[in-house]
Amino acid sequence: MARTPTAPKPQDMSESQFERITATTARMATVLMGFLALLVALKVGEVFLAPVTLAIVVGLMFGPVADRVERFGVPPALSAGVVVLMLLTLIGGGMALFAVPLSEWVARAPLIWNKLQQQLINLQGSIEALGSFQEQISSIFADSNAMAVTVEDGGQVMGVAMVAPAILAQVLIFLASLYFYVATREHIRISVLSLCVSRRVRWRTAHVFRDVESRVSRFLLSISLINLCVGAAVSVVMWAIGMPTPLLWGAMAAVLNYIPYVGQGVMLLVLLSVGLGTQTGLENILLPAGCYLVINFIEGQVLTPHLIGRTMTLNPFLIFLSITFWLWAWGPVGGLVAVPTLLMATSMLEHLLPSKPLVPNRPVRRTARMTAREELLANAAQAIREQSQEAEQKNEKRKEERFEPPEGTAPSGVETSR
Repeated sequence: MARTPTAPKPQDMSESQFERITATTARMATVLMGFLALLVALKVGEVFLAPVTLAIVVGLMFGPVADRVERFGVPPALSAGVVVLMLLTLIGGGMALFAVPLSEWVARAPLIWNKLQQQLINLQGSIEALGSFQEQISSIFADSNAMAVTVEDGGQVMGVAMVAPAILAQVLIFLASLYFYVATREHIRISVLSLCVSRRVRWRTAHVFRDVESRVSRFLLSISLINLCVGAAVSVVMWAIGMPTPLLWGAMAAVLNYIPYVGQGVMLLVLLSVGLGTQTGLENILLPAGCYLVINFIEGQVLTPHLIGRTMTLNPFLIFLSITFWLWAWGPVGGLVAVPTLLMATSMLEHLLPSKPLVPNRPVRRTARMTAREELLANAAQAIREQSQEAEQKNEKRKEERFEPPEGTAPSGVETSR
């Protein structure tokens, strides 16, 4: 007697769904805890991690210079020393060149402050209401037993004395890290590649090293050239409009331009403050800041896209998030390494998580009025439609095959025609 096949027991869908939700929640909690631990490590290890990261970024920038020096038979240890001496020469030359005008502005700071106060006195009528409101708040929260806090004159000196050793230690860590990274970068690459167990992983890791070095070096060298042009243009314009020490403002504009968005905002505030403290008349006060805005607009719309190109451009929102995060973590040093670290991360993700480009089988024809962005979006939409049509065809074919009887089991005993 043939046994009738028993039907499989239905699975407990609620239990399996609960297990999946629990596993997903556990993974998300693990990722969140790892991210929080990374934030704490970056904040706590700022004294060590910030100069080391900056040294790696600068080493990637000067890597091609060291390679050219080594082509003449110079050993890597000596070429790394040449790179460090070159950087120290640039920094020392810049400080010596702009020490005199900077000292003049420091000496004129009290006079500028007095003039700023006089300019603010003219606006006193418009803020009298705010002042009366502040007095009312003070009278409400006033307390006769309030504690009087006085600051000794030596507080600033003690603060500088406490901060100076930490700054010196970070500078020494930066110089030592830069030297050893440039001198041993090939050994580091070979050591990392030797840890790769498979040929495919080794190939991807080698491409990550190549793209990171080429992208960061090209980006930093291009940005340095752009910043030099911006500094020269600012110096010439400030000299033309009669601003004192135009070279100082050009150098400041070139240095602050390494930090996108934030650097331009700081430079704009500096020029507004200097114009307010040294010029008379609204048009003369706003003229330096207006000229800087025009130069910055030309740089952002013409010079930077032409030298860097479309392949090096990043999402402005990602740049803003990266700058905000690194400024919070490491301060000014974080602002300098924000964009290079973003380039490193994108290069790694492109090779570790490669994605297939959306290329349609039948590209959209570009019309005369269609821009490059519209053409790209139209081709992406066409590719998505083609993929959805292919998926629907595969699903229909699977449904037909599911209802078709197997071979040799047709009612007539004859195979179905295909």
